[in-house]
Amino acid sequence: MEWRWRTFPLLFILIEGALSRHWAAWMPTSISAFKDTCVAIPCSFNYPEDIRPSAIHGIWYFNSPYPKNFPPVVFKSKTNTAHEIYMGRTKMIGDLQESNCSIQIDRVSSELQGKYYFRADLGGYNQYTYSEHANLYILDEPFVVQPQEIISGSETEITCLVDDNCPDMKPRVTWMDIEGLEHHMVYARLEENNLSWKQISTLKFLPTHKNNGQRLGCRVTYPGTELQYKGFVTMDVKYAPRIIDINSSTETTEGTQVVFICVVDSNPPSRVMWLKDDILLKEDYTSNLTLELEYVTYNHDGLYLCAAENDYGRTNKSMGLAVMYAPWKPSVNASLVAVEGETVTIFCNTQGNPDPILSIIKDKQILNSAVFENELVLEIPLVTHEHDGEYWCLAENQYGHSNSSFNLTVVFSPIVLSESKCTLTKDNVQCMCTVKSNPDPYIMFEIPEKNFTVSELNTEFVHSQRNGYMVSSILTLQKESELPKVVLCSASNLYGKKVHELLFQDSDSLLWAKIGPVGAVVVFVILVAVGGYMIKTREKKTMTESSSFIQTETSPSYSGDASKKHLGKIESGEISSLEVK
Repeated sequence: MEWRWRTFPLLFILIEGALSRHWAAWMPTSISAFKDTCVAIPCSFNYPEDIRPSAIHGIWYFNSPYPKNFPPVVFKSKTNTAHEIYMGRTKMIGDLQESNCSIQIDRVSSELQGKYYFRADLGGYNQYTYSEHANLYILDEPFVVQPQEIISGSETEITCLVDDNCPDMKPRVTWMDIEGLEHHMVYARLEENNLSWKQISTLKFLPTHKNNGQRLGCRVTYPGTELQYKGFVTMDVKYAPRIIDINSSTETTEGTQVVFICVVDSNPPSRVMWLKDDILLKEDYTSNLTLELEYVTYNHDGLYLCAAENDYGRTNKSMGLAVMYAPWKPSVNASLVAVEGETVTIFCNTQGNPDPILSIIKDKQILNSAVFENELVLEIPLVTHEHDGEYWCLAENQYGHSNSSFNLTVVFSPIVLSESKCTLTKDNVQCMCTVKSNPDPYIMFEIPEKNFTVSELNTEFVHSQRNGYMVSSILTLQKESELPKVVLCSASNLYGKKVHELLFQDSDSLLWAKIGPVGAVVVFVILVAVGGYMIKTREKKTMTESSSFIQTETSPSYSGDASKKHLGKIESGEISSLEVK
């Protein structure tokens, strides 16, 4: 410290050489010291060249430069005296003969704070009080200076300024409460400004959001004493928002209430938002934003985003809401009509959560199914009349089930079934033609050898019954001695024609077929007994029976000229259209 005070005369000589000789003084305009420490006020002065003093004395005054105001004397070099409040506290540390008027004040206290003036006494009338003066400030704590803005992640410097203006006391500077500062380092330097010296201790570190509100302290001590001075700052660290709490993804069912909470930490406060599918649902400048869904539906299913932003950044977090619900009523094909042999594709789709099990069903049989799918396709490459009917699409998951139906109508050419035949009875012949078709067939009977044709529209000879796609037409004829060789049944609709020969089968042969071989033996014995009885009876009776067909009013006769009248083709008119059932 002493080297600084020894340099003052050289500094003053340089100043004196640069300026003409006149009454002037140089000292710091302001200087500071901690209470109970000491302070040295560096000072130099000048006087006109024509004055040749034999001795130079000096007086320091407090708060006034005019002696007539009787200001307190800080120190008087001629008598080494001072005002009582300065007695024993002050001493001249500069050599007045060398124009160095530096003074030291020990054990400074608050009542010593103020202005200090120097008066040069060169003998006789050569006395002058300089207007230049030093302002002394008494401090209780060091100055701790922080930047105007501290931003998280940006290197920051906080500085502790300690006046070092006493040659007898050397301050020591340390930092307090710096735990938790990332990458912190301390740098120290000594700096002079306007003849006043300061120790500058700089704390460098990388602040984070954790340091916001943290209190840092600078402590000044003087070795060999118990003196201690502390200065503090509370850091205001600016940082981008952080989402510190948000709901985890959740699962619920339709009709429930759901509350989402997003807790944000930031400085300054952030604009907090809840969004879904980039649509803003709610926002506020807050640290805690709640979103309430009063009655959850499937529309609420999806990804929700909590976003927060301020001048220092933006962040967001997402969470999923799964709304579980029973499958919707499936969408299926409209009822359709297909021609036999075509390809038919059946579509079934729905929506549910979780994805349902889909099934296409006909006649209580599952034709196709898919697990955890929303769509199902059934393709029938070559549709037949057996595919005709009602189909169901069933969708089910653990929350319920639903179904839809549709009809597939297959149109096809007539099919003459195997039960079609002619049957002989005691009195007549009945020819039955059973046909399956869609649309309904037009059925005709023909006996080629008789040149006889009759349609089902002629109710005198033909009786028809319908059951769904089945049509049974029965032709009834009188018995004749000679049966027709061929009876044909033809069935036709828009999609084709089928001609089938009806085979003859009498009722007696049907009876033997039903009784069987063993039954036949039993019946034979009975017939022998009955036969003997009948022979005796015939001897008493005379009867002639004809084996010709019995003519009725409603059926045609096959004997004589009358047969020619009725064996011609019976016109039934034209069928203009066939209705698809």
